[in-house]
Formats: sequence, structure tokens, C-alpha cells
Amino acid sequence: MTTLSPIAAPAFAPGELAGKVMRQCREVIDTKQQFFEANAQRIAECCQAMARAFDAGGKLLAFGNGGSSCDAAHMAVECMHPIIERRPALPAIALTTDTATLTAIGNDQDFSLAYVQQLRLLGKPGDIAMGMSTSGKSANVIRALAAAKEMGMLTIGYAGRDGGRMPAVCEYCFIVPSFSIPRIQETQETLLHIMWDLVHVIRGEEDVL
Repeated sequence: MTTLSPIAAPAFAPGELAGKVMRQCREVIDTKQQFFEANAQRIAECCQAMARAFDAGGKLLAFGNGGSSCDAAHMAVECMHPIIERRPALPAIALTTDTATLTAIGNDQDFSLAYVQQLRLLGKPGDIAMGMSTSGKSANVIRALAAAKEMGMLTIGYAGRDGGRMPAVCEYCFIVPSFSIPRIQETQETLLHIMWDLVHVIRGEEDVL
């Protein structure tokens, strides 16, 4: 039997790791502050459009890959099962959670069709399509947003870096101008919480957060 030699752990000076923690904390704060200062008005306008869509009987369809697929599911569950009991549920579907459908499309056709096919079947004009990506270049997200735009849905994109191709297929595209995936995802998660809250406030719910 071959045994693996233990890898020597690096030595850190007292306080060095704590310093790394605080450096990342400052990066998180700076990234979020810069993003929200630049986008606050557009976020408010987008939430008003979302509220109108829900009031008219529309639903949210959210999608993404990897960590962004988790954010899409997160947004859907916040709508369907509000964390504040007094707020009403809103109709939402995460296109990321049906493993059988995703793998069937990916295996039989192409993974870039994984969301566009679901969206064409489940969506309708007046619905909300929310695509999430850290790069803005995810082919399946871009194709789904483009289809949603053609169908007359409200299209919203979350992206990072330079936004990739996403701005061209979205009515509202929110780009976190960072090359750090953790910083992008942290900012996008805060954005989804803020958008969820504002939609409820715009629809007349109590502002309790």
C-alpha cells in the first residue's frame, strides 16, 4: 500500500490570517458599494417593471449555471416562500432544478438549449425571465434571454466582468465590474434580496427590512 506523505502546512505570523479576512471583507464592501451607487436608479426602475408584471399575472423564470443556478433557485424560493410571513407569495420557477430535464436535453441535443426549451414551454408574454451569470457569456443563459425577449417577456440579466453578450439580450442588465467570482456572486446575491424586497414594497407591502 502506498501512503501519501503529509503536506507541510505553511506557517503564518500571528494576525496574518486575520488580516487576510479583513482584506477580503473590505473588498466585499467596496465592490457592493460601487455597484449599488452606480445602479440604484436602474434597480428601482427594474423592480417597478417586475411589480407590474406580477400584478398583471406574470411569473418569474430564473436560470443560471453552477453558483448562479443556486442563485436562480434562491430567487425563486424567496418569491414562492417569502421569508417574511406577512408578504404574499409570488409565482416563480427555477429552470435549474429539474435534473432529469436538464440532463436529457444536454445528452440528446445540446446543453446550450437546456433553458431555452423549458422557457418556451413554460413562459408566456408578460412573464419575467431572469438569467444569471458571473461572466455574461453562458451560452444557455444568453439563448434563453434572447428567446424571452422575442416572446415579449421582461428580461433581466445578472452579469460580471464586462457583461459579455448579456446586455444585448436584456431590457435590464446589472453588471458587477469585477473579475473576482466570489465578489460578483456576493453582490448578485445582495441584489436579488434587494429586488425581492423592493417588488413587495412597490406592490404595497410593509417596508419591514
